[in-house]
Amino acid sequence: MRRGKAARERAPTAERETQQYTVINPATEQPVTAVAQASGPETDEAIARAAAAQQAWRDVSPGDRGRLLRSFAAEVDAHIDELAALEVAGSGHPVGAARWEAGQVRDVLMYYAAAPERLIGKQIPVAGGLDVTFAEPLGVVGLIVPWNFPMPILSWGMAPALAAGNAVIAKPAQMTPLTAIRIGELALAAGLPEHVLQVLPGKGGVVGQRLVDHPAVRKIVFTGSTEVGQQIMAGCARHVKRVTLELGGKSANIVFADADIERAAATAPYAVFDNAGQDCCARSRILVEAGVLDRFMELLEPAVKGIRVGDPAAEGTEMGPLISAAHREHVASYVPEGAPVAFLGSAPEGPGFWYPPTVLAPVATDDRAYTEEIFGPVVTVTPFSDEAEAIALANDTPYGLSGSIWTGNVGRAIRVARGVETGNLSVNSHSSVRYWTPFGGFKQSGLGRELGPDALDAFTETKNVFIATQE
Repeated sequence: MRRGKAARERAPTAERETQQYTVINPATEQPVTAVAQASGPETDEAIARAAAAQQAWRDVSPGDRGRLLRSFAAEVDAHIDELAALEVAGSGHPVGAARWEAGQVRDVLMYYAAAPERLIGKQIPVAGGLDVTFAEPLGVVGLIVPWNFPMPILSWGMAPALAAGNAVIAKPAQMTPLTAIRIGELALAAGLPEHVLQVLPGKGGVVGQRLVDHPAVRKIVFTGSTEVGQQIMAGCARHVKRVTLELGGKSANIVFADADIERAAATAPYAVFDNAGQDCCARSRILVEAGVLDRFMELLEPAVKGIRVGDPAAEGTEMGPLISAAHREHVASYVPEGAPVAFLGSAPEGPGFWYPPTVLAPVATDDRAYTEEIFGPVVTVTPFSDEAEAIALANDTPYGLSGSIWTGNVGRAIRVARGVETGNLSVNSHSSVRYWTPFGGFKQSGLGRELGPDALDAFTETKNVFIATQE
């Protein structure tokens, strides 16, 4: 018995041995910094702290909670350049894009700072009394944030969850934790109560899994691959835990013959090569009406070759490196020897996980590059004959996250938008995410919606209360 007790006492000490993860600059392959990784027991302790802090946070008056979120937004705004520099170093994002991403964290916080005073229930007419509803916070919310957009996607879950009165534990991706850690520090500097927002860097199989398994965590918000999302969904089901999933995509950019072909071709590269194609909303399948295919390709080539790929710290850079050597190898597997490469953009030589913008055509509709999410700067071009075939091709995928429709015919735009099975569509543009509007996917692209005025519903439960008025 003594040996068993001693073993139990020693085990936590071994688990608490601090592990470090070295963040690598993907543009230089040089170490940036080492980040301590949270253990399982440390995650449990953070969850306990969050549960305790949430009880007080939910009781903060709506006006005061809104003021604290506005203060948080102001802190982020004052440190945009610092956050952008961290993202350039840790994620390889071009500095202009990184500033925009930090600015979106500020804007999302400001948007949801108005929410605490607008968490309005209903008075429902009933016989014999008064019936009212309340929007109650869930409790502790776990955010599992991906590496491709570490700042914006953190804010999409963090801001509405905090506004609704929840405590938040955010687990950034192991490769890209730097901006999340700093944002957590800025929350404290802004006056948010301690432990209401905690950032726990660590392995997905340790920190992320514990957030999924722990009964005190009432909801998981996950952005990442469909395969991991399926595992998280199964884990949450054991506790009937609420879950929002934003998963993979294989979106179509549909170009009809009556579109502004020059503009459609000029903008198409930015719809797929933004963030080096590491974007679940990437329009990685371009579908072009056959009659204008040759003209479209003539215009697309200079647009692709004109993308400025290079040092992400340099102003004017439009595309940086891929996140890692392993991911570059994965992307390259979709362009094997003999692949139908129509044309390439440029990419630097030397250190860095670079990959050139790549256009494949013609590509069979059963080719891996056409059917699978590549998550890199590779796009296919496929002709179609008419509206019906365009919709059928766009829907021929297990995913349904985003997409674009280019046409000068308003009726066609509406018909095709209604016919394509996807959660977010743009007509004559490539916009996917506006924080004022809902974002999420159909089919295997996920469950639930983030952003917009209804996001609070994902972080609250409706409580119904009947008050008898008859004696």
